[in-house]
This record gives sequence, structure tokens and C-alpha cells, in this order.
Amino acid sequence: MEQASQDEAAKQRIVKHMNADHQAKDSLVRYLEHFCHLTSFRARNAKLEDVTLDSLSITTGGSKSHLVPIQPAMSSWTEARTRFAALDGEAVQGLGKSDITIKEYTRPRGFSAVVFVAASINFVAFSTRSNFQPGSLLYDGLLKYAKGFAGFCSMIQPALITFMVVVHAVEVVHMARGRLTKHSVPTSSKLWWKWMLDIAIEGVFGYMRFDGLVKKEEEKKANAKH
Repeated sequence: MEQASQDEAAKQRIVKHMNADHQAKDSLVRYLEHFCHLTSFRARNAKLEDVTLDSLSITTGGSKSHLVPIQPAMSSWTEARTRFAALDGEAVQGLGKSDITIKEYTRPRGFSAVVFVAASINFVAFSTRSNFQPGSLLYDGLLKYAKGFAGFCSMIQPALITFMVVVHAVEVVHMARGRLTKHSVPTSSKLWWKWMLDIAIEGVFGYMRFDGLVKKEEEKKANAKH
């Protein structure tokens, strides 16, 4: 009876830790993605409901539980830490992901903010040739004093907007596949859309901020091991 009580207490400590610790919750998401083949969006609210010596029962906010097997089964609860870490390592490798998860968006600041505003203005201005012709707000308010420049912008508008769209589309795809997926940002989540829309406008400067967050998380993880 005493052993059963101790085992139950150990199990509850594990469940509580896995649901409270940020890195442990990230592992739960990866378990569902790799072992249960859930999308990152469906797995994003992973919660450990129960654990036995041979399996983990994980929910995603609904009533359905997903079972992740532990093979071979643990002989005691003292193995939980190392076995869960091994499961996460297998999931990380199988998914081709990093064990660093990004959970925030940082807005442009300083020079990056200037680039963001300038890029936004360029997209709006060059979205249509009529912006550089008489009758538009841009022309009547400003460009009528620089008619030669307005004519030049009108001439290059189709080619330039096409080039801008293609370049930024490539950057967006690279961001989604090369960074957001790798660092477990759930596809179509609010955070995912923030980064995608940012990159669609400012491109490489958004890459730099994202990579800065990754570096900060790597340093935090390294320091936690000491």
C-alpha cells in the first residue's frame, strides 16, 4: 500500500512538471507531432493527462487522448527524466526540428523600424501605376512637384512591384520552412501569422530578429545545464 502511494505521488509530480515547465510542454507538442502524426497547429495545446510506466496520455484541448508508447517500458519512475528526454530527442530528429522553441514575436525597432515603414510605403505606392499619375493623392500631394520622377516611377511600376512580390514571397516561404517550422511555431497560429506578415514586408531584417531570439533561447538553455 505504501509503495502504491509513493508511485502515485511520483506520477502526479511528473504530470504537474510536464504541464508547468515550458521546455517540457514543448516536448509534449513534439511527441504528438512525431509519434501521433498531428500537425503543429493541432498539437499546440498539448497537455499530459496521465502517465504509466509504458505510455503517455496527451490531450490537445478536446476530449480525445493520444497515446505515446514508451518502449521498452520503464522499470520505475526514477527513469522518467532520462526516458522522456530520449523520446524528445527521437522526436526532434524525426521531425528535423530544433529543440529550441520560439514563442514570441518582437516588433521592429530602431533602423529595422525605419526599414519596415519604408518597405510598407513602397508596397502601397507601387501597388498601382495610377499612384504616380495626376488625380492620385500621392501625385497631387507630392509628386506634382517632381513630374520627371513621377514619370519614371510610373514607367517602372509593373516590373518593380513584380520583383518585390517575388522576392518577398521567396523570403516568406524560406521563413516558414527554414525557421518557423524548425523552431516549432505552429502553422497558422497567431504567432505564425505575425512573423509571416512581418517577413512579407521587411524581409531579411525580420530574419535577424528571429535569429536573435533563437540565440537568446540557446544561451538560456546552455546556462540552465550548469
